[in-house]
Amino acid sequence: MATGPQEHRDGPPLAPGTTVPVLPRWLVPRPRLTDRISRGVLGPLTVVVGPVGAGKSALAVEWAHTGRAPGPVAWVTCDGRDEQPGVFWSRVIGALGAAGTDVPPSAVAAGGPLLVAGLTAALTARREPVVLVLDDFQTEPGSPTAESVIGLLKHAASALRLVVLARRDPPLHLHRFRLSGELTELRTADLAFDDRETAALLGQHGVEVPKQVVSALRKRADGWAAGLRLAAMSMEKQPCPEKFVAQFAGDDETVVSYLVEEVLDVQPPGMRRLLLTTSVLDHVNAELAAELAGEEAGSHFAAMVRENSFLQPAGHDWYRCHRMFADVLRMCLRHETPGLVPELHRRAAAWLGDHGLLADAVRHWYAAGDPTRAGRLIVGRLAIGQVLGLTATRLPDELIRRPAEVTEADEPEPALVAAASALVHGDDTACACFLDRAGRLVEDLPADQEDRVTRCRLTHAVIRMVRQRSRFPDAARSAAADAEALCSRLSRATAAHPEVQALTLAIRGRGELHDGRLHAAAASLAAGLKAACAAGNGVLRRDCLVELSLLEVLRGRFRAADELVTLAAQPPLPAWTPADRARSSLHVVRAWIGLARGETAQARRELGHARTALHGAPDPFVAGVCSLAAGLAKAAERSGPPTGRVGDAVAGCRLPTGLLQTLEPVCAAVLDASGSPRTHVLTRPDPPLLAPGPAPAERLSAREREVLGRLAQMMTTEEIATDLYLSVNTVKTHLKSIYRKLAVTRRSAAVRRARELELL
Repeated sequence: MATGPQEHRDGPPLAPGTTVPVLPRWLVPRPRLTDRISRGVLGPLTVVVGPVGAGKSALAVEWAHTGRAPGPVAWVTCDGRDEQPGVFWSRVIGALGAAGTDVPPSAVAAGGPLLVAGLTAALTARREPVVLVLDDFQTEPGSPTAESVIGLLKHAASALRLVVLARRDPPLHLHRFRLSGELTELRTADLAFDDRETAALLGQHGVEVPKQVVSALRKRADGWAAGLRLAAMSMEKQPCPEKFVAQFAGDDETVVSYLVEEVLDVQPPGMRRLLLTTSVLDHVNAELAAELAGEEAGSHFAAMVRENSFLQPAGHDWYRCHRMFADVLRMCLRHETPGLVPELHRRAAAWLGDHGLLADAVRHWYAAGDPTRAGRLIVGRLAIGQVLGLTATRLPDELIRRPAEVTEADEPEPALVAAASALVHGDDTACACFLDRAGRLVEDLPADQEDRVTRCRLTHAVIRMVRQRSRFPDAARSAAADAEALCSRLSRATAAHPEVQALTLAIRGRGELHDGRLHAAAASLAAGLKAACAAGNGVLRRDCLVELSLLEVLRGRFRAADELVTLAAQPPLPAWTPADRARSSLHVVRAWIGLARGETAQARRELGHARTALHGAPDPFVAGVCSLAAGLAKAAERSGPPTGRVGDAVAGCRLPTGLLQTLEPVCAAVLDASGSPRTHVLTRPDPPLLAPGPAPAERLSAREREVLGRLAQMMTTEEIATDLYLSVNTVKTHLKSIYRKLAVTRRSAAVRRARELELL
């Protein structure tokens, strides 16, 4: 069986474009892709679709020379869009003849259906299939050539293996083959070079750079083979290749010349205008394209997407332009119509904002030179939490300009965004300055703009809460009270922003705890924890867990405190840093738990860590609880009446009087009536939230155990679904089953019951 390129030894020489090209010496081996073609040619149709310079032909040539074809290879180089049926079929017949398939002269002369029938008969008479490669096959849908190839595929599928290389989807009813599982596809993303292949390409030009530079170049070129080759050729002459890579982009002269000549200048006027106009976008769909270019130009969108492989699907009918081609388009747009660029950004920003795409809209308002509109959008949508990092989704840092780059604002919204940006970047002085200015500007707003005033004031309060939460608890509580009052006026709008509720409740709960109002603090912190989970705020979630664990210590519920403080220190919650204010509470809780276990030495070590943390971030309340624990540690090592030892420990402790009265029996339980240092309070069960139920009648499945484990980490239903690659509804079904098997009705009860049964 012939398995490689065929040489024509007998008869007249073959026409140009009907032999497998010679394997070039500069070719970069790509076995990961040639393997896919080898598997693809076991079926009837393989298509390799990618933009100019993506390496389609080079890949097919490499594969043809691997000797892994199921039969002889017939190669036809087509004429692209200018394909003439007579020329095309003469080349196909010549290539097939060289591969050992002779077509009857009568069929050749007849053409049309008789030609297809003759080819089918000749192919099916063979013992082994023939692989026909059509390079640069760009015939139009419905053309005689396209219809004849479809007919040939239909009738000779058992004997013909067709490989099509094209810049766009060939008109061969791909969906039919896709549905039947008989289609192999390699597209732009598949053809992109990886780091290993990029390094090999650079090595051909004698360029050696570190791996991180190779990766940076590959990302800048989006893996585009021609772009990487052009870069490598330029790097040969560069004394500092690393510096060249840092500056390499779509405005490189060689890249611009190549893409303008090969792609842009061959487009029809309407298509060219649409490409240039939409180049200001990172992602585009048909409606947005029409908004920017007008309905007439927008009508070309479907054709632009179909015929241009530089546009890649991004899901849900959105498309992303290849990075380097987008750079070229933007440069051409600036040169040809510089005055149009800001207006295009404004149109894009307005459309994106109206459709809820906040980050993209903000990016375009800034690109249009209009930070005021960007600020009004952020504040109007109550999205300041995305600037401050209160939500799982953040506005990219480069979108929010540093205060030094913001001109003096005449409206409160840009001043508020500047204040938040300054706070994120650690510039407290600038934050205070912008907050003060924003406050004055809000007062100057017209009285008939009540909703706008309320949103500005709420944003102001949120920034104050974040700024003052760590250093000035009383001021933070005042800001939280303001935020609560303002949220009541915007109840519908704030319902979509749990981060505001989480921050407010965390601050309020902490204040109630410090006041000794344990019941109120428990309710606020539990609600704050739930809101923090909904917002995806790991820091607030962790801090609420720590404050709840401290609260449980003050109640004498050491097992619950131990569970909560363990959760606070586990992934997926963020790791602790020395600057975290709640760190002192963490160590104090661990010290009390050590005392309850009778581990006085461990308790003293934790108290030492707590004092260090308190030195950097003073907190009188936590210092008081720390002092009480230190007194208990001393008392546990002495003998004498327990009442006296408790009194000595409590004496001089600066905590609310009512709280101290609550703490006296807790201290007595820790010291134990025997007077010995052994206490083991943790061996006594905490008062149960629910009466203990019977052991589960059914075993939990492996998947239910996975869900239960994540439930114990305080993960939300959505987070569990993401982590386990399940749908939210499936996770809910597992939760219902877990509750039924454990005879509980709540998450917390399920976790507690699972720990009692040693399921976790």
